[in-house]
Amino acid sequence: MQPLRAALSSWQPATVIAGDPLSHLRAQWATIVGEDIASNSRPAELIRGSLLVVTRSSAWSQQLSFLSERIVDAVRASTGVSLEGVRFRVGRIGSRSGPSSSGRKAASRKRTAPRPAADTLESAVAMFRDDVTSAQRAKAGAGWKECNRCGIRIVPGTGSFCAPCVNVRGAERSAAIARLLFEVPFLGYSGISDHVENLSRDEYERVRAKLLARWWDALMQLQRSGRKRVSRRERDIVSSYVLLKTRLDPEKIAPAVVRDLLGEELYNIFYGSDET
Repeated sequence: MQPLRAALSSWQPATVIAGDPLSHLRAQWATIVGEDIASNSRPAELIRGSLLVVTRSSAWSQQLSFLSERIVDAVRASTGVSLEGVRFRVGRIGSRSGPSSSGRKAASRKRTAPRPAADTLESAVAMFRDDVTSAQRAKAGAGWKECNRCGIRIVPGTGSFCAPCVNVRGAERSAAIARLLFEVPFLGYSGISDHVENLSRDEYERVRAKLLARWWDALMQLQRSGRKRVSRRERDIVSSYVLLKTRLDPEKIAPAVVRDLLGEELYNIFYGSDET
């Protein structure tokens, strides 16, 4: 078995198994968690950022649940997949595909000194815990810093955040800009940039274009539904859409401009009668 610390030391933060992370996890499970734990568990599903692991027994599920955070760190270090957590369920384990257990052990003996197989569940879990701890110590000794967001070790000189956290921070930033565009669309780029640090014109326009497309889809769904009464949120959406689309001050938007922009049917839904 290749020690976990050896697997972690060769990982680069930018490496993300984008195509089929679950297949990669299944193929590398023994390397990630150790041979003994892999013999009694298998990664089954990735659902909305959570990894479902099938175990051989409820005892294995209970013991591994105590190591959830360590397993998340080990999976992220091996694949770059950003996990929110791990769930466990008892089920059939079966045999794993790929090189046989004896083949992996023989290859491991060529690279590292052998160590005895775990005799019990507790010793297997302890081996995994020791491997993770050793990997973290080795990285710290080599100058790897902790990600400022999640705490995982990252290669020196690659920034303050790991690749998955960089993606999350980008999504959160875009969401914050979109929220401002929805709530105060009349501020425009110059006004929004006062509230968002280092906001570029290109970034502003990208978020604006996505929000306009989202609002238009919502308005089309409303039109197709045939409803004549609209909610407060739908009124806020149409107001945001008109202001972002026209880039005009609210005082300068005439009814004819709104009618031309929305079309006759949508205009009548929102502004055609006092009943709406």
